[in-house]
Amino acid sequence: MVLPEALSRLIAEFRKLPAVGLKTATRYAYNVIDMSDSELDSFIAALKEAKEKIHFCQKCGNYSETEVCERCQTAEQSIICVVKEPKDIVAFEKTDAYNGLYHVLHGTLDFSKGIGADDIRVKELISRLSGVEEVIIATNSDISGEMTAVYLSNLIKPLGIKVTRLAHGLPMGSEIEYADEITLSKALSDRKEM
Repeated sequence: MVLPEALSRLIAEFRKLPAVGLKTATRYAYNVIDMSDSELDSFIAALKEAKEKIHFCQKCGNYSETEVCERCQTAEQSIICVVKEPKDIVAFEKTDAYNGLYHVLHGTLDFSKGIGADDIRVKELISRLSGVEEVIIATNSDISGEMTAVYLSNLIKPLGIKVTRLAHGLPMGSEIEYADEITLSKALSDRKEM
């Protein structure tokens, strides 16, 4: 079946979004077409408003509608949790277990792709460390995340600041027989005294 050109273009635009395949993009496109004029106007206004008002916080690099986000103004100032992307902060906030500052790198080191320390927000992190007692490195446990964690640790530790890394290992409720070797190895090395 040949789709109208405008519908095909809309589907193609939705496919540009991360993790949106053809079926999901098609479903989104049909939903937009089925919207009433007022629903469509509201949807378009929300997109425009988000694009116009949301930018990066000058301190932490998270999304914000103000120059300095509320978190940077009100959080515990002696601890910084370093993450790869703004969306990683959402996961921490869901736990309601952390009340310190964040720092978004906007990437991790990946020399095979030509991404070095000058390409992510390392200098900005170092400039924020006055008065900080601990830096939690919460990058992913893939090769790029681990390389970034080691690099940051080597920069920060000589400043007399405690550097910690999130523990890795078996998730709660999982069965050991289904764990891969790397996860099980991490679980062993990150074990805690009871």
